[in-house]
Amino acid sequence: MLTGSLTGLSAMVAKASEKDFFAKSSPEFYELRVYTLKNSAQQKLVEDYFQNAAIPALNRLGSKNIGVFTEQKPEGQSKLYAVIPFNSAKDFMDITDKLAKDTTYQQAGAAYLNAPAKEPAYDRIQSSFLKAFSGMPKIQVPENKSRIFELRRYESASEAAGKKKIDMFDNVGEIAIFKRVGLTPVFFGETIIGEMRPNLTYMLTFDDMAEHDKNWKAFGSDPEWARIKAIPGYEDANIVSRITRTFLVPTSFSQV
Repeated sequence: MLTGSLTGLSAMVAKASEKDFFAKSSPEFYELRVYTLKNSAQQKLVEDYFQNAAIPALNRLGSKNIGVFTEQKPEGQSKLYAVIPFNSAKDFMDITDKLAKDTTYQQAGAAYLNAPAKEPAYDRIQSSFLKAFSGMPKIQVPENKSRIFELRRYESASEAAGKKKIDMFDNVGEIAIFKRVGLTPVFFGETIIGEMRPNLTYMLTFDDMAEHDKNWKAFGSDPEWARIKAIPGYEDANIVSRITRTFLVPTSFSQV
């Protein structure tokens, strides 16, 4: 009986500590970068750039836990996704100038940075700039094992509706439900700059698709989820107009 009580107390303390940590933390910012690639040579060049030049340089400059992913089941042109955390918006604004002065970075990334017009390193880059939610202000790195990731974007019909959905995650309890049913979050972010605004973007991780399906089913039938989605003003039809999801797998050098 005592052992059970201590276990329960430890869990309560851990949850309280996590909540207290998040409450005191300033939100991170994220660049979500999507590379469109024409062939395997471009993919290798971009992956080599991140592994040997970008990630080491960004780590030196204070950006940690950089995630680099490929699509689980590519459709059409291949894509590579990168999630780059920054401690502040200023850090993001300063990064280009700092990298330009980093000779180690410039040398390690030369093949990518100086790729000729006839043999470009990639087709296009699409970037979004996100601000982390107050309910999860820091990226959470999952256990280092075989896993998949689900990147989800929720578009809203208006800025007010988008803020309402963020409030639902942050303050009404949706993030807590996610964690309880096994929808393990990596990050949540409001898109400040990017396409298809207003929207929010978040990432979840799972062992495999079987766990993904099981845990999403548990979420859909959760009584607390049924309660909060029925609160006037928080109905999905009023605050989410479109959902896009992409399944990803981490590269061998991803820090997430």
